[in-house]
Amino acid sequence: MLYSKTTPEQKRTYFRQALASGKLLKFPGAFNPLSASLIQDKGFDGVYISGAVLAADLGLPDIGLTTLTEVATRAKQIARMTDLPAIVDADTGFGEPLNLARTIQEFEDAGLAGCHIEDQVNPKRCGHLDGKAVVDLETAVKRIRAAADARRDPNFLIMARTDVRAVEDLDTTIDRIKALVDAGADAIFPEALRDLSEFEAVRNAVDVPILANMTEFGKSKLFTQSELEGIGINMVIYPVTLLRIAMGAVEAGLEQITAEGTQEGIVDTMQTRSRLYELVDYESYNQFDAGVFNFQVPGRN
Repeated sequence: MLYSKTTPEQKRTYFRQALASGKLLKFPGAFNPLSASLIQDKGFDGVYISGAVLAADLGLPDIGLTTLTEVATRAKQIARMTDLPAIVDADTGFGEPLNLARTIQEFEDAGLAGCHIEDQVNPKRCGHLDGKAVVDLETAVKRIRAAADARRDPNFLIMARTDVRAVEDLDTTIDRIKALVDAGADAIFPEALRDLSEFEAVRNAVDVPILANMTEFGKSKLFTQSELEGIGINMVIYPVTLLRIAMGAVEAGLEQITAEGTQEGIVDTMQTRSRLYELVDYESYNQFDAGVFNFQVPGRN
C-alpha cells in the first residue's frame, strides 16, 4: 500500500547481486506507475524508465527537451510502486559535469537503482535515428567521472551509454567503451549495434555488465532472450514496448467508438475493474481506512 515494501538501498543491493549472477535480467519499460506494478506482477527482474517514453508522455519528441525535475519526479513515482530495481535514462546528464553530479544525487533520492548517461551532443536524438553526433572522448569521460564521484550509495549503478557505433566503426566503439569503464562506468549500454556478433565483441572487450536495447523499429534485430544470454549479455530492456502496445489499443478503441457509437464491442479486451483494483491494492486501503475511522465519537457532558 502507498509505497514499495523494499527500500531503495535494498533494491540497489539486490540489483548488484542479480547482475553478478550471470542471468539475463529483463527490464520492460514502464510508461506510468501502474505499469510498473504489472511488470512486477508478471515476474520480470526490474523496471526501465525510458527518456523517450517520458518525453512522449508529455507530447514531446525524444530530443532532450525534458528537464531533470520532470524526469526525477516521474521516475520516483514509478519506482515507488514496485519492489523491483528501477533504472532511468539520464540522457546526457541535464547539463555540464556539475549538473550531472546533481542529477545522480537526485536519482538516488528518488529511489532509483541506477541510470545511464550517454555521449551524444546536445540536443540529442533518439538512439536509433540517423544524424546523431557524439561528443569527444574527453567530454564523455568527464561525464562518467562526475557521475561516479557524485554518488553517495556505492550500489547505485552508473551505466555509460555510447552512440559511437552510429558514426564510427566497431573498433572505435570498443576503444571508447574501455575508456568509459576506466572512468568509472559500472556497466555499458552500447546503442544501436548492427548484429549479435557486435554485441559479442563488446561483451568480450570489457569485464562489466552489458545492456542490450531491444526496441522495436530500431537498427538492431530483436534478438531473443536466449540469444542474448548465450553470449553473456547481462540486461535487456524493452523501453517503449508497453507504451506502443497501450497507445495502439487506445487508438483502436477510439476508432471503434467513432465507428460504432459505443465501446460495447471492445469491453472484453479491457482490463477489468477487479484487476485494476488488485494492481492498486485497493483492499489494503479499505482495511487501513476502516482501522483508522471505525470509531465512535464520545458524548459530551
